[in-house]
Amino acid sequence: MRSARGQAEAAIMNDVTTENAPVIDVRGVTKQFDGRIVVDHVDLRVERGEIYGFLGPNGSGKTTFIRMLCGLLTPDAGTGTCLGLDLLREQRAIRLQVGYMTQRFSLYTDLTVRENLDFVARLFALPQRRAAIDRTLEELGLTARQKQLAGTLSGGWKQRLALAACMLHAPRLLLLDEPTAGVDPQARRDFWERIHDLAGRGLTVLISTHYMDEAERCHRLAYLAYGHLLTQGTAAEIVKEAALETWEVDGPDLSQLAAQLRVLPGVTQVTAFGAGLHVSGTDPATLHRATAPYRRAPYRWTPTPSGMEDVFIHLMQQVPDNVT
Repeated sequence: MRSARGQAEAAIMNDVTTENAPVIDVRGVTKQFDGRIVVDHVDLRVERGEIYGFLGPNGSGKTTFIRMLCGLLTPDAGTGTCLGLDLLREQRAIRLQVGYMTQRFSLYTDLTVRENLDFVARLFALPQRRAAIDRTLEELGLTARQKQLAGTLSGGWKQRLALAACMLHAPRLLLLDEPTAGVDPQARRDFWERIHDLAGRGLTVLISTHYMDEAERCHRLAYLAYGHLLTQGTAAEIVKEAALETWEVDGPDLSQLAAQLRVLPGVTQVTAFGAGLHVSGTDPATLHRATAPYRRAPYRWTPTPSGMEDVFIHLMQQVPDNVT
């Protein structure tokens, strides 16, 4: 049998012949812990060069699913491939070709930036690792900070170092688990510009996020809630499929109004949105009839397009928590 590294090298050599094959193509992927199903028969297909957004509340199974994709966990059920390699039988080979960035900073805080990258390069047994490290430092703008202890970096620079560690071995797929949590808006913007640049060069990215503005930067999206895949497609397709009618309401004592509206037939959700409320429903006629008594001064009702946040809150309400 070929070694894991031999399998990975063979897959890279055959990459030209699989140019049109999906990078991720899995069906029925399932995982449970202590009798609780945390990922429940999920199907996912991600094409080459896509930035695929993975959304869902905390505890929805996103991290577990990502760890199965990169070969760190074995599914209890399901089939498919990642990078053309079997999800169940070729996990070591998958790990050699994937860059995985965890939710929390997982490098050594008492090592310098360069020392951390050198450690990662040794793990992958990279040839000419000094040149690879120099190139990665330059590409990620870390050259001037290469002697700085990782523990003294700000959140944005730690994020950049973590991405550098993921990119060091030239992976064909990036799996990023909430990579922008806790960083400032400028660092988030810089990060996304870099991700789009990498995707433009053909790298495929699966990224989990809680931020709706980041979701709209992705080519396609999937929404996972309590282990169930509820919807997937482009942002525009997901909003259209939800078929929500949404009104923005302005006026005084909105918290009291919200409590009254939430119990009305046809009102599927009422959420605070800036200084007003968003009131939504899937049946426009019922929504209009139920809210008619409240459409008067001192309140102002304005129809507004349903956004990603409106849709995802609506989807989340349809699925029961999987806590047993």
